[in-house]
Amino acid sequence: MTQTLTAETPLLDYRAASIQRLIDARGWRDLPVADRIGAAYDFVRTEILFGYNVDDALPASRVLADGYGQCNTKGILLMALLRGLGVPCRFHGFTIDKALQRGVVPEPVYSIAPRNIIHSWVEVMLDGAWLELEGFILDPAVLEALQTRFPERTSLCAYGAGTDCLQRPEVAWTGASTYIQKTGINRDFGRFDSPDDFYRDHRQLSGLRGLLYRGIVRHWMNRRVAGIRRGRVPEIPGGAASLVPPARTDRVGGRA
Repeated sequence: MTQTLTAETPLLDYRAASIQRLIDARGWRDLPVADRIGAAYDFVRTEILFGYNVDDALPASRVLADGYGQCNTKGILLMALLRGLGVPCRFHGFTIDKALQRGVVPEPVYSIAPRNIIHSWVEVMLDGAWLELEGFILDPAVLEALQTRFPERTSLCAYGAGTDCLQRPEVAWTGASTYIQKTGINRDFGRFDSPDDFYRDHRQLSGLRGLLYRGIVRHWMNRRVAGIRRGRVPEIPGGAASLVPPARTDRVGGRA
């Protein structure tokens, strides 16, 4: 199992020169296992900005070059870093309700966006136990802007966040699981050895809708995220009622 869960794949291309340079420059290989995990996790959470890439299924080296990503692409980069450090990890696939992205998705587009959005988190092995890592998705400036905009809220499902503890979310690496979009999950596809295995069967935004997303909509979304990062949080129609998490559906499919 360890060999499979530390293997390089086309998406987890940790032998790419840019990834090897990063690992060498930071000296992560010399750290104890828990600190290796924390160093890779903190890098992806704080130094790779929250934003929308051209596709979910991008090689880790491309995500690193972009310097930004969302749940799926930042997760691919984190997995590649972990495997490059000899740490076993696996992929857990879901969908989230599109309500979680309201405020980031422009309102003229929101009504025609797919109801269920592909989502994932990373599961990492530490001391014989599996931990779930999802709290790396929002960079600190985006999270702090949402905390400042909604100081009285504990639950928020919008603007890329899905949490019941907005002011103190479980996002810092402490050797335990972390979450920031968990309450938006509405379907569970189960666990996969790699993101390559998952995306072989699960893709989104093909055809004309995909062309519009890649060419126009994602740039619009990234400008809105940049505005949030600077403290300009867009208003959402419906007020507080639009900020609560949707009901979750039953678990389906996947591998244990």
